Amino acid sequence: MTDLAGRTVWIIGASEGLGRALAQALDVRGARLVLSARNQDRLAELSATLRDASPVAIDVRDADSVREAVRAVGRFDRLVYCAGVYEPMKATAWQAEAAVAMGDVNFLGALRVLGETIPAMVAEGRGDITLIGSLSGYRGLPAAIGYGASKAALVSLAETMRHDLKGSGVTIRLVNPGFIRTRLTDKNSFAMPMLMEPEAAAEKVVRAMMRRRFRTDFPAPFSWAIRAYALLPDWIALRG
Repeated sequence: MTDLAGRTVWIIGASEGLGRALAQALDVRGARLVLSARNQDRLAELSATLRDASPVAIDVRDADSVREAVRAVGRFDRLVYCAGVYEPMKATAWQAEAAVAMGDVNFLGALRVLGETIPAMVAEGRGDITLIGSLSGYRGLPAAIGYGASKAALVSLAETMRHDLKGSGVTIRLVNPGFIRTRLTDKNSFAMPMLMEPEAAAEKVVRAMMRRRFRTDFPAPFSWAIRAYALLPDWIALRG
């Protein structure tokens, strides 16, 4: 299913940043949208500006909230998991609560959502899932405690699902962006190569959603550099 017009797309993590820009980009292409996040006011505000969008609150950290949201949404054609939290953190300045929160939203939240949606998709032999990972998931990076590990887990999850869902009628794809200008990356004090605006990144995601290809990494050539770094032997990549 590569067309978007008239399809119901459920975006989880739609209130800010890439998720918000993605909702706007899909609206232009005629998709019917279900927008989910914790911030109901932001969802309602965004929904009011779009052609056909319904807000459904969800807290991906809470299994009951996920189940209630799945019931409220009902049948949908596509699911985009874009929920994420980020705090720059070194192992020498470990913040236990923040590290756990990143794992809970970025990875465990996806498991909760998929656990409530995949069985019905497989039973129907239809469905389309896009997981928003990160280039940081390819190899451990400095000051990425919590975030990098959770995105690496999401990358592994998507790859496993790609194996298991072959022939099921359910499409799974993984989109790994680099740095996107959002309230999350505003926390960074270091230079961010090839920093993208959310709108430009959303267009990349939409194009990925219209293809059958499993994996999309961007922006090039930064993504090529990250993939090359991931292939380096440890004695080079981790020296110092």
